[in-house]
Amino acid sequence: MKYLMFCMPLLLSCLPMLASAEPGLAALKVETGEDGSETYTVTIQVLMFMTALSLLPAALMMMTSFTRIVIVLAILRQALGTQSSPSNQVIIGLSLFLSLFIMMPVFDQVYEQALGPYLEEAMPAQEALQRAAVPFRGFMLEQTRDDDLMLFSNISGADEFETADDVPFSLLMPAFVTSELKTAFQIGFIILIPFLVIDLVVATLLMSMGMMMLSPMIISLPFKIMLFVLIDGWSLVMGTLAASFSA
Repeated sequence: MKYLMFCMPLLLSCLPMLASAEPGLAALKVETGEDGSETYTVTIQVLMFMTALSLLPAALMMMTSFTRIVIVLAILRQALGTQSSPSNQVIIGLSLFLSLFIMMPVFDQVYEQALGPYLEEAMPAQEALQRAAVPFRGFMLEQTRDDDLMLFSNISGADEFETADDVPFSLLMPAFVTSELKTAFQIGFIILIPFLVIDLVVATLLMSMGMMMLSPMIISLPFKIMLFVLIDGWSLVMGTLAASFSA
């Protein structure tokens, strides 16, 4: 009760300031310049930034090399037969940092052409967003197959595009992801072949020896790991994945 009596005068002293405050949120304003450009207030910029962060995982999978890498590494783990080793966290971490290595030239272009001028307040947000899309568009077009572009173009009923700049992002992204899935499974198939041969040889030997109750995976696992280590498999896989994105 004593604390309540102490706080009452403080609350009463704040009432005039609350009454004189402007209704609504004064920070939510869009100012139109003399040249017709629109400038957003800090509050709206923060709101847009938080919304963009929520879409970042989807953009990571749809617009970068992450999809191809994570699928190939998952197929490699399945081919080795080690089940949960390396773990999902390790595979995602490897895929993420290898994607950063591959996408670094694109990120540098985005910073030089869009993000840097925007942070220096030399460019409005809308123009910066348009310029940031150009390096990603170039990367995605280099990795997208023409037949996949034609597939989604026919589905959408769009006309033929004269230049690559005419391809909309709504059509380019599904075509890019489809191409990445095809390439990832092709690389995964090549990786699976030598390990499949080892499994077949071990299974045939066990069948000929009458040891049908013994799982071939138990015998073939050490040989597959030994083969993978002897040929320096991790370096080969990582190097092949990085080289597969070169133009």
